[in-house]
Amino acid sequence: MDVERPVEDVLIAGAGPIGLACAVSAKHHGADPLVIDAGAVVNSIVHYPIGMTFFTTPDLLEIGGHPLACAGQKPTREEALKYYRGVVRAEGLRVRPYTTLAAVTREQTLLRCDLRDRRGSRAVGCRRLVLATGYYDHPNLMGVEGEQLPHVSHRFDEAHRSFGLDVVVIGGKNSAIEAALELFRAGARVTLVYRRKELKPTVKYWLKPDFENRLKAGEIAARLGAEVLRIDESAVVIRDADGREERLAAARVYALTGYHPDFDLFRRIGIRLDEATGRPECDGETLETNVPGVYMAGSITAGRATSEVFIENGRFDGERIFAAAGSRNPGGPGA
Repeated sequence: MDVERPVEDVLIAGAGPIGLACAVSAKHHGADPLVIDAGAVVNSIVHYPIGMTFFTTPDLLEIGGHPLACAGQKPTREEALKYYRGVVRAEGLRVRPYTTLAAVTREQTLLRCDLRDRRGSRAVGCRRLVLATGYYDHPNLMGVEGEQLPHVSHRFDEAHRSFGLDVVVIGGKNSAIEAALELFRAGARVTLVYRRKELKPTVKYWLKPDFENRLKAGEIAARLGAEVLRIDESAVVIRDADGREERLAAARVYALTGYHPDFDLFRRIGIRLDEATGRPECDGETLETNVPGVYMAGSITAGRATSEVFIENGRFDGERIFAAAGSRNPGGPGA
C-alpha cells in the first residue's frame, strides 16, 4: 500500500480527511499519489476525545463519493476512523504514516522532498507537492514555566481519567468549554481559566448556557480575565485582573489554547506568508503557492484563522488542484 518510487508524480503531505480527499481526486484525474503523514492516518481525529460525536452530519464528512455509515444521526470518532481507513483501502491509496516532510528544495524540474521516519532520512523526488498538514500538531504555547510537565496536555483525551481529581482547563473557546463540562460530569473538580473577561461569542449556543448554569450552581469554578504565570506539579499559578496571584490545585491541566499551522516548514520551502495573518501566497483557483509545483489544501490556506476551513468545505480542495487544465499531464510543472 505504501510502495515508494524513485520519482513521484504527486506527493501529498498530510493523511487527514482533506489530504486523503486530495489523494482520491488525484487518482480520479490519472495520478497515483504517495501520501505521508507525521502521525497515523487521520491523526487529528485519532486525538479527538474518545467517544466524541461530530456536530456535523455524515454526508458532510464524506470524501470521494464513499458513503459514511453510522449508527446514529451523526458519526462518532470511532466511526470516522473506520470510515477513512475504508476509503484508503477502497481507493488503493499508497499511504506511509509516521513519516515527516523535513525539507523541500528544487532540483531542475523536480522537487526534492526530504522525508524522515523511524528508519531514518531519505530523499524522494516529485513533480507536484500538496501540503495538507493541518494545524493540530502545533499547539499555541503559553510560554510559561511548567507547560511541558507530564500532567499538562494541549489536547483533551477522556474525562474519565480525571475522576476525583482537581483539574484546571485553560482556554475559553468551544474545546475548553466542552472539556470543562465533560470533566465535571465525569466527577472531576474543575476550574476554567481564561485570559478574557468574557467567553468568546462564538461558543456554541448549547454549550454557553450549560456552562453558565454550572458556574451559577457552583459546580464548575472559573477565573475569567486571569493570566497563567506558571505551572508546577500540584497547581496552576494565576494572576487576576487586579494583580493578585492565586494557586489553583491541579492534578491535571488541559491547556486548550488552540493550534497553528507549521509556518516554519512553509517558510523553509519558500512559501511567502502574510506576516499579520499567516496566510500563504496561494492562487485562489488552483491553490498553487508562489513556489511552482507546491500546492496547499485545507485549513492551512487560512493561516492563523484555523476556524475558517473544516473537513466540510476543505474536502473539495483536491478537485481545485487536480481538475485544473493540464493537471492530468504526468509531467506536471516544469516537465
